[in-house]
Amino acid sequence: PSGRGVSMALSPLVTLCSLGLSLPSRPSSTYQRGGSPAASILWTPSSRGEPGQSPRDLEFGPLGQIPKYCESLSVVSRRPTRTVRAGKVLIGSEHPLVRQTMATTLTSDVDASVDQIMRCADEGFDLVRLTVVGMKDAKACLDIRAKLDAKGYDIPLCADMHFAPKVAMVVADAVEKIRINPGNFVDGRKKFDEMIYETDEQFFAEREFFVDSFMPLVEKCKKLDRAMRIGTNHGSLSARILSFYGDTPRGMVESAVEFADICRSADYHNFVFSMKASNPLVMVQAYRLLAAEQYRLGWDYPLHLGVTEAGEGEDGRMKSAIGIGALLADGLGDTIRVSLTEDPEYEFAPCNRLAEIGDAMHTAEASGRQKAVPEFKDTRDITSFARRSGRLPVQKEGDELDYRGLLNRDGSVLLSVTVEQLEAPQALYKALGCKTVVGLPFKDIATIDAYLLREVPSESAAEARQTIKRMQDVAIHPIVPAAVLQATPLPGAIPLMTLAEAAAAPHQSRLVISLNGKESAEEIAKLNDIEHDFVLLEVDPSLSRLHASRRLFGILEDKNIDSAIIHHYHPEPSDSAELALQMGTQIGGLLCDGLGDGVLVEPMEAGAFEMDVLRTASFGLLQGSRMRNTKTEFVSCPSCGRTLFDLQEVTAQIAERTGHLPGVAIAIMGCIVNGPGEMADADFGYVGGAPGKVDLYVGKEVVRRGIPNEEACDALIELIKENGMWKDKEEEPAEEETPVAVQ
Repeated sequence: PSGRGVSMALSPLVTLCSLGLSLPSRPSSTYQRGGSPAASILWTPSSRGEPGQSPRDLEFGPLGQIPKYCESLSVVSRRPTRTVRAGKVLIGSEHPLVRQTMATTLTSDVDASVDQIMRCADEGFDLVRLTVVGMKDAKACLDIRAKLDAKGYDIPLCADMHFAPKVAMVVADAVEKIRINPGNFVDGRKKFDEMIYETDEQFFAEREFFVDSFMPLVEKCKKLDRAMRIGTNHGSLSARILSFYGDTPRGMVESAVEFADICRSADYHNFVFSMKASNPLVMVQAYRLLAAEQYRLGWDYPLHLGVTEAGEGEDGRMKSAIGIGALLADGLGDTIRVSLTEDPEYEFAPCNRLAEIGDAMHTAEASGRQKAVPEFKDTRDITSFARRSGRLPVQKEGDELDYRGLLNRDGSVLLSVTVEQLEAPQALYKALGCKTVVGLPFKDIATIDAYLLREVPSESAAEARQTIKRMQDVAIHPIVPAAVLQATPLPGAIPLMTLAEAAAAPHQSRLVISLNGKESAEEIAKLNDIEHDFVLLEVDPSLSRLHASRRLFGILEDKNIDSAIIHHYHPEPSDSAELALQMGTQIGGLLCDGLGDGVLVEPMEAGAFEMDVLRTASFGLLQGSRMRNTKTEFVSCPSCGRTLFDLQEVTAQIAERTGHLPGVAIAIMGCIVNGPGEMADADFGYVGGAPGKVDLYVGKEVVRRGIPNEEACDALIELIKENGMWKDKEEEPAEEETPVAVQ
């Protein structure tokens, strides 16, 4: 019992590494040599400078307007990498995606750690990471390895190292892999003080002190054939990197490249990279930029994928799917970890499912759909993020109803509704996220923006028609196929037509156009000539959604078409967890590129989901894609042996008391490792500072220290109130009817 079976066949690359032989690399003359004690390091030239004129650009060529960051933009093809070996597990493009997790026990508690690692192996994980804080943990790892071996568990272990180079040297004797964080392996200052570097040379001079600390570990890992992960974290970039590159994906990449240069100079190549962030957009951009740099430099090191501090429940799964799914669809990634604020055993199901979704992108059937998309020009800029904002509907002269709320500027949620649901108005209003006052619906923070109605109630269906009218009165409008409206008119409804139908029809005051991804560029150009409110993109099942959507957005840019695009998604029957993973991968992978203005979810089968589940998942998708905030954003770490309080219990407590604050972001960190760094992406921070004590942050600044655990949640709420971001929670109305299922 040692986790999933992973191929033991050694590639030629692994054989060379295990023999200590160097792999082909560029001549040393293409690198810059530093001064003592870094004189032996072959440093990659600086990326700073005018575009096309930086030392790296001049030496290796510029990245280009659309740099190569994956094998293909038209089909999913896994990026070729060398093979890295961690014990029996092989990581790289020639091998299955490796599933891994991290133990939450105190590493010094050997028996508890062994028991948890065995449970993780039994679930199917290939590798487990352990926290190593000091020498006590390092020595415990020797006992953990020995006890696991005695029980027949040969699952490889990875030591998670921060701040302690000397401890890393000891633990290398016990584990098969070591994760080092370039942001704090040597430079562990958890500050945001700006450091001034007037020249590249001043910045490079500070490399000397971490070369001395890191090189002994590199040499030991090479000697013992240990693997390493150079794992940059957006939340723990060093003060040095922050001052030179800023809190940016470029800074994340350059932080890792420096440490990789040290490894390569020692002819040590048994390492992987990671670029983790709690923000999926930052995470995706950083990994793509790293992949582009590897292509430019001629490197082929594998990638470990993960969204750090993703959180718990469907929200954590959604954020992980958005980030990991987007990269798997690019053919990037060789090992994955889904970081949830849950026990590590529960990470396996979403981790394994994302790996299966990634594998499914490479099947013959999927490849056929990808190749069926007509050739197109991909216009995305993977080095920066800019959201394409579609034109919003406006009020027109003669309108009897208010259509300004048809779409939301921050992202729209649409659902499908049936006549049967219209006949149970109170349950429907609640399922759609409406507030009700004396039985009448009103829009709330998380109310849908519009709905698809494929069948119009007859004129004799008074209850259903009254429900429609009451929602229209608060700007929640039905979108109805034009042929249905022609047969059964419905005042104020917005007709839905295909592009061909719209081009042939007389002028419509209100109109939604449906595209399927098969239209030619010339046909799509007709959108400029047809007055319409927005476009539903319902990709034909014979095409790859990802590639057909990218093609459409490229044509829209080329033709200067500013139509708002709503992704029309048909989920297969499943549960809420699978729905989050599929929506995050299929739609989130586009939204994280800024491509799309919202989502319409219409299940394939009637009754497959409760409507509230679809609505909640849709708003979770938009919030995870950094579009529309409808609830408090929690950045919570997944817990480990460093955690100084019960993270799951505290997260649940804070979420219960503060989860009703849309637009507020709260970071909940078990320890200092990523604490202050993640404050950059949060309004408030709750960070374990010492056993039994919590430090509170506003932004990146600690404002209260040493608060007892039992008082910390109350103190956090007071802090939110002091900063004018608190509002009292509204009481939930009494249950009136049973949940509404999508028919």
